Amino acid sequence: MTGAAHRRTAVARGLPSAFWWIWLSILVNWVGGFAGPMLALSMTAGRGYSASSAGLVLSSIGLGGIAGTFLGGALADRIGRRTTMVVAHTWTAVSMALVGLSEAAWAVTLAATAMGIGATAVRPAMQASLTDLVPPQDRQRAFALNYWALNAGGAVSAVLAGLMVSHGYTLIFLADGAATLLCAVVVLVKVPETRPPRVPKTPAATAAPLPPTVPVHRDRPFMLFVLMTTLFAVVFKQGTSTLPVVMSGEGHSPQMYSLVSAVNGLMVVVLQIPLTRLVGRRSRSMTLLAGGVLVGWGFGLTALAGSVAMFALTVVIWTVGEILQAPAGIAVTADRAPTHRRGRYQGMYGGAWSIAAFLAPACGGRVLDEWGQTTLWTLCAVLGTTAGIGCALITARHTSFRTGVTNAVRDGSGTPLPLSSPSSGRGIATEGKTP
Repeated sequence: MTGAAHRRTAVARGLPSAFWWIWLSILVNWVGGFAGPMLALSMTAGRGYSASSAGLVLSSIGLGGIAGTFLGGALADRIGRRTTMVVAHTWTAVSMALVGLSEAAWAVTLAATAMGIGATAVRPAMQASLTDLVPPQDRQRAFALNYWALNAGGAVSAVLAGLMVSHGYTLIFLADGAATLLCAVVVLVKVPETRPPRVPKTPAATAAPLPPTVPVHRDRPFMLFVLMTTLFAVVFKQGTSTLPVVMSGEGHSPQMYSLVSAVNGLMVVVLQIPLTRLVGRRSRSMTLLAGGVLVGWGFGLTALAGSVAMFALTVVIWTVGEILQAPAGIAVTADRAPTHRRGRYQGMYGGAWSIAAFLAPACGGRVLDEWGQTTLWTLCAVLGTTAGIGCALITARHTSFRTGVTNAVRDGSGTPLPLSSPSSGRGIATEGKTP
């Protein structure tokens, strides 16, 4: 076995079989995600919608995604991870087919909203299930492998969608729905329910000195972490919202933007696993700091870009930041959440990305129109750096910068917030496990 092959095997070693079935469902879902690359074109070129009407449909997906993220997290904790994933995948498949088959604008908008709800509801349930299945020391690489599957599948689906479009847009939506339905079948047949059983309330248990259970929105350090993640995501989403507009203004064709954008997906596929192995035993605080700075200044340097090569170089820089931040952020959330609130925590974390997907195009476009691209990219550098420093400071309170030894409560046996009692120190029990 070659050195590279050995390193790839090491990254994948030791994960439970149920993880790989979830991983397979992600790969299938994104390989079959034909509608994504063609959604806007199907509205305008396929059905003759105006740009504003197509924008309304796309915005409705984003609004549905915000609702679906929080709903999926709550359902994962209440009715179970597998049940939520199966229902969400099925809901998405039906909604996807309705988007492809509907003609009236109101029907397409309703179906698109429903599709956004289902597509995002599955994510916190999936992430909570993986948190249940994978021990803390393996979570970051597990989420990195999932992120690799997502990007590899997305790259393949973009090529397949281009080949399928000659047969009509309806076929694309129906095929996407069929692939999503296949994901539901895989999860139903192969993935066990992982939600920990509820402890019944008995008189003896009631009398015991149980620690307080704090709702996710009252976990102030975590909510600050979500806020910093939102800032990061708003910057990152400029890559699909304002970057193509800026490149067009510089005289580059849409094909050139597609080429530059492809650098992002290719780098994630090639570098995700080796970079995950490189930072796997290092502090997540420093990983998140590096991710924020690289994304911020990667976009910041776009102010100096003019040629396609220079635009591609900026994409290389912020893609490395993306690779570092994405699995680390989910892993921090997984480790932070008490056992019976893992779905809600992942839903709240996913909500940061859904809100950013809704805000980023409008905010970035407004700054670009009012103050120009130099101001836009300078703000990206500032916000990305702020997000990186903020995430590092917040997680450093619960993680050693040098060793990555976690201090936060993981198993629900304590509170995720520091206690006010002076005798409790910082109020958080040390587990002695590396993330």
